Amino acid sequence: MAKGQCLKCKQQREMQNPQAITMKNGKPAVTGTCPVCGTKMFKIGKAE
Repeated sequence: MAKGQCLKCKQQREMQNPQAITMKNGKPAVTGTCPVCGTKMFKIGKAE
């Protein structure tokens, strides 16, 4: 699973339902949801 920074909890957590995306500038990123609060999580870079 991918780890990311929760924007609400302000802590590193394992993402729930991680999805690999490509940003507008062409760089890879991973987006998902926080398992604790359900807020959006985001990490720049390839999925592990």
